[in-house]
Amino acid sequence: MQNFDYYNPTQIVFGQERLNELDNLVPHNAKVLILFGGGSVKRFGTLDKIKSSLGKREVLEFGGIEANPQFETLMQAVELVQAENIDFLLAVGGGSVMDGTKFVALAANEKSNHNELLFHGFEVVPVEQAIPLGCIVTLPATGSEMNTFGVITYNEQKYPFTSPLAFPKFSLLDPDLTLTLPKEQIANGVADAFIHVIEQYLTQPQNAKIQDRFAEGILKTLIEDGPITYQDKTNIEARKNFMWSATSALNGLIGVGVMQDWTTHMIGHEMTAMFGIAHGRTLAIVLPSLLRERTEQKREKLVQFAERVWDITQGTDDEKITKAIDNTEAFFNSLDIVTKLSHYDIDDKDIETLISNMARMGLTQLSETGDLTLDIVHKILVAAK
Repeated sequence: MQNFDYYNPTQIVFGQERLNELDNLVPHNAKVLILFGGGSVKRFGTLDKIKSSLGKREVLEFGGIEANPQFETLMQAVELVQAENIDFLLAVGGGSVMDGTKFVALAANEKSNHNELLFHGFEVVPVEQAIPLGCIVTLPATGSEMNTFGVITYNEQKYPFTSPLAFPKFSLLDPDLTLTLPKEQIANGVADAFIHVIEQYLTQPQNAKIQDRFAEGILKTLIEDGPITYQDKTNIEARKNFMWSATSALNGLIGVGVMQDWTTHMIGHEMTAMFGIAHGRTLAIVLPSLLRERTEQKREKLVQFAERVWDITQGTDDEKITKAIDNTEAFFNSLDIVTKLSHYDIDDKDIETLISNMARMGLTQLSETGDLTLDIVHKILVAAK
């Protein structure tokens, strides 16, 4: 296990009927901007409940943040924050709204060159001040409610960014606020959370026993309670476990002191940018083929994954690995996620264009060891057809 620092200041307010505590979470003299996506927060009365919980504070609204938040849209929010002297941001939604709100928080004190905030990859954005923000999660998936990361679309490409100033001050996780979600969004969230764990866990042996055991617990919980949440919206206990799994998958704890991969995400981001396929589904398409291609590089951890997560104890190591990958793909399929590119009308020409886009973005040395080239990406995508 490598040396590491771990810091996470986000207060989590978890459980049912917690929305009335919002008054104690937001500074009493704050001028608040609520940011959200589509009209569902209005249609189902969530926005009115939130505004009521904020009491006598001055509250403004900014809606319309896309499923893949667009730089141009977020700049409109930045202009509103600057014009109205907003001093607290409240994200209401899923990962896209939270990511977008983080960008607004970082950009609001900058006078120009806002797009340059997106060109630092996983290096910290060079910003000295940010507007404080909180989150109310209505779509569990990305873990953005308890980390410093975001992904923004600019010029039809997806750009990750990070800053410790983007940590939410608090995040409120009430499973009741997720009950109106369409089933397909639950499926996407389960897949997204599952693969967040895989990117940090299925790498190389590093004797990081705590991180491994936490990761395996999250994966097993998603396998158990993800499908229940998908099929039965009345099962609040399963939904609670799914919701906390999604947060725990990317709050930094299982990733400290270990190598991380993120190849599946880099390919998936390009697929979403090109074809508009939901993020979680792109990951589910890529992962099984990637694991089959990288069996030798990930052999020891794949055997561990098979034995500890899928309880596969019989057979040779190769047989265990094959069954574990097949089980993983079947798990995604059980959520009605099709894991073949042909289902989305993606052909060889599209694959070539995607590879070219990745080259232009500098995504040429991927994986935890930096040895996954675009030739290998091509093989992975062809196998996923």
